[in-house]
Amino acid sequence: MIRKLLNGDIDRVADIWLKTNLKAHYFIPKQYWTSNYELVKEMMSQSEVYVFEEDEMIQGFVGLNNEYIEGIFVSDEMQSCGIGKLLLNYIMDKKVRLQLNVYQKNTRAISFYQREGFIIQCEGLDEATGEKEYTMLWKQK
Repeated sequence: MIRKLLNGDIDRVADIWLKTNLKAHYFIPKQYWTSNYELVKEMMSQSEVYVFEEDEMIQGFVGLNNEYIEGIFVSDEMQSCGIGKLLLNYIMDKKVRLQLNVYQKNTRAISFYQREGFIIQCEGLDEATGEKEYTMLWKQK
């Protein structure tokens, strides 16, 4: 089931955020993610976040800022089970256009978004990490 984030969900969601970032972005120092942990928890309570819950356990979430996808995160043990696609489809039904940035070294995420109809618009640099990234765009047909 997909639903809006509740305040009581924030610890679980932040833990998924941290673990997923550490694994997917192994090329960025661990300290970067751990030092942003509390800030991210604070921002989540003020953001548009939808969680995927199964058997009363949150297994993934998507964060939005208008038409910008801040990220889709799925718990390690539930990756490649279709949860990311369900979350993406859920927000695609609500929006006519979506944009995101993804690190170029995160080839798994790039492939996922391309499979779902996103196209690379341009290349940039994430100032905070010094990593190259792509801006990707999806438009409703």
